Amino acid sequence: MSGPYAQRPLGRDAMTKIAFIGLGVMGFPMAGHLAAAGHDVTVYNRTSAKADDWVEQHGGAMAASPREAAAGAEIVFTCVGNDDDLRSVTLGQDGAFAGMAEGTLFVDHTTVSAHIARDLAEKLEEQGCHGIDAPVSGGQAGAENGKLAIMCGGSDAAMDRARPVMDAYAARIVHVGGPGAGQTTKMVNQICIAGVLSGLSEAVRFAQSADVDLAKVKEAISGGAAQSWQMDNRWDTMAAGEFDFGFAIDWMRKDLGLALDEARRNGSSLPNAALVDQYYAEVQAMGGNRQDTSALIRRLRKGGDKD
Repeated sequence: MSGPYAQRPLGRDAMTKIAFIGLGVMGFPMAGHLAAAGHDVTVYNRTSAKADDWVEQHGGAMAASPREAAAGAEIVFTCVGNDDDLRSVTLGQDGAFAGMAEGTLFVDHTTVSAHIARDLAEKLEEQGCHGIDAPVSGGQAGAENGKLAIMCGGSDAAMDRARPVMDAYAARIVHVGGPGAGQTTKMVNQICIAGVLSGLSEAVRFAQSADVDLAKVKEAISGGAAQSWQMDNRWDTMAAGEFDFGFAIDWMRKDLGLALDEARRNGSSLPNAALVDQYYAEVQAMGGNRQDTSALIRRLRKGGDKD
């Protein structure tokens, strides 16, 4: 890699000049971990009040635009909402790419399409920069606790530079392949979660209808082949009808939509994911847009419930 930052060692033991763009429920604590690790962090957020709050809590600085945040940064991180949001903060006159010098590393933690990840990687290469698509799994709790799983697409050289910095908020970092591979892996993750939650929803409702001790049922089956993270962490709250936390159904439907779009591109078939996506649409119609994905169970009646 050429440019002013090509040979600089990055990581916990070397202060890195960082721009972090997007301070939502994930980005806010992730940027905080970078500051706590000793890096020089400048933040940008579309709603400036969040950037003010972040600087008050963590120090650093805030910028008036993505371009201003990226100017002079060695690594630019983004964590925004969707493809359109990512384009708005990276491209154009005030976008981050306009402020990035040759050799700057770009790391995107947004869950977006593999198509835009590959497109941005090409644009970065044209201006002498490297990029990594690095969506995360672990939710708000994982971000706050610095225990996220990060699935990455990009070059070996870019990963070597990014990994020691991302360690500040990661429990696991896996380099899957080239540009777009991280986003594709996140789609695989969401497809798996959708299938597990569909089965878990039916299992909990079945047990409730059978009038058996749900705690004992969970104890009996959670040590075997049926065990999953969702069972360990969502069985009890699903049984209690508690859903006002966690990963929102609106976000899950966005992610499943990305997977279904990519499946049309690569010729794969996702009948179960498509079905669960429609199930989630039913829960949205019931007012569950911002409820945790485990609220999928709401669409299933317990035995004995009246229509």
